[in-house]
Order: sequence, then C-alpha cells, then structure tokens
Amino acid sequence: MTALQEAQKDLEAKIGTEVGVSNWIEVDQAMIDQFAETTHDHQWIHVDPARAAAETPFGGTIAHGFLTLSLASRFAYDCFPVLPGQVMGINYGFNRLRFLNPVRAGARLRGRFVLKSVTARSATDLLRENTLTIEIDGQTTPALVADWLGLVVFEGA
Repeated sequence: MTALQEAQKDLEAKIGTEVGVSNWIEVDQAMIDQFAETTHDHQWIHVDPARAAAETPFGGTIAHGFLTLSLASRFAYDCFPVLPGQVMGINYGFNRLRFLNPVRAGARLRGRFVLKSVTARSATDLLRENTLTIEIDGQTTPALVADWLGLVVFEGA
C-alpha cells in the first residue's frame, strides 16, 4: 500500500469528526494596519480607530474579512501534521465561504477543522476538504465558516 493509500484510509475513518483546533492568535491594530498596507485596502473601518469608534456599531476598527481568512493557513499549521510520504500541501480553494461576524481589533481567533471528505485525484495527489470555523474568543457567532480544499501531494510512485 502506498503512503497516499494509507493516508486516504486513515483520513476516511475520520470523515465527519473534528480533526483539529488551533492555538489562539490575537488580531491587533498593528496586524490590521500591516494587512492594509500589503493589500492597499485602507478603508477607514479598518485603519482609523477614532472614526470607527464614532461612526460604526463596532466600537472601533475591525479586521478585513480577507485578513481573517488568510489566517486559515496559520491555523492549519497547528492542526495538520505532515503525513508520511507527503512532500507538500497546496491551497486548492473553497467550495463555500461566509463571513458571519466582524473581528474587532484586539480579538483572539482560532481555527476549528472538521474533515468533510477525502478523494484521491491521482497516484500522488489527495484532495482533503475540511469545514473550517474561525472562532472569536468570547463570541458565540464565529467570524467565518468555510469549506476549504487542500491538496496533499505525496512522493511519486
């Protein structure tokens, strides 16, 4: 049995179960400002704390939705060890993505992963789909929920 086949068998047994919960990470104003610089998205609700406090219901600035989403890769590092024979992992996209709750500056986030499916696409590629929930510490409604696709690439036969 190849490393891919063994991984597929092991993962198939976990479909429908929680496979990982990441560590918390704080999204502070400095991170939001750095993201604004990188993406050239300087909308005031993200980068002007005084105006955001005065003119929004959020009480201050909020993180960009795409900043919150971009932390998914960081959360995955906490939850998905390299599999035997794996040479790389590749972000393959999303089947579903919803932003449900704004992330206020200073909030702590973590990722929670539930394995949804696993499919061998070739002799070296295994497609893994996880439902990712990015939780906000102290909030009942998560920041986002997404069905995230990841391609796990194994050594050639």
